[in-house]
Amino acid sequence: MSSTSRTTSDSVKITSPKIPRQLEPILLTDCGIEDDAAFRQVIFQDEQISYLNANKALFDQTVFQNVTLEHVSLKHVELTDVVFNHCDLSNADFSDAIIHRAQFNHCKILGLDLTAATIRNTSFHHCTGDYAALRFANMKQVSFRSTSLLKSDFYHSELYKVEFDEAIIDQAQFSGTKLAGIDLSRADFHNLGCTLEDLKGCIISPAQAILFTKIFGLVVKE
Repeated sequence: MSSTSRTTSDSVKITSPKIPRQLEPILLTDCGIEDDAAFRQVIFQDEQISYLNANKALFDQTVFQNVTLEHVSLKHVELTDVVFNHCDLSNADFSDAIIHRAQFNHCKILGLDLTAATIRNTSFHHCTGDYAALRFANMKQVSFRSTSLLKSDFYHSELYKVEFDEAIIDQAQFSGTKLAGIDLSRADFHNLGCTLEDLKGCIISPAQAILFTKIFGLVVKE
């Protein structure tokens, strides 16, 4: 697959992963992952890996297809030009990750820990990511589309050109996160953890404006 650019909204442009046409199929259960391990131009398919622990692993031009990485710890992992299709990353620890040009398609990312991660040109499409931890993350050109992020945590994150297109963000925590320029008008929520200061400059729909008056106990006088 070649690199292409796709506009996901008026303001967000995502560069697709650069994936070669030919990838070497290998099994994680055979090779394992150790600290500082590096994998390039490979595909992992139809595997279940749990409770693995490795630090500073690198994956470059790699595809994960129908792979379970449940409860794995891959702190400081580097993902460049990586695609996850129909994978289960529930409760995986990717804290302090560096992620550039990645796609998560139809994945379970329940409780995925991306604390303090640096994320660029990355899309999460049709994923289930309730309770995901993105505290102190730095995100630029990131798309959450048709993805559930119920009770997820974006505390003190930095968001630039991040979209929530038909994403469920109800009861998500955005305290300390500046939402100026972030379009929430197509997001689904009834309550958010944030302050009026956090919301300054945020783009919302008329119905959401009414909702926020209730959240903050404001009274609209006719």
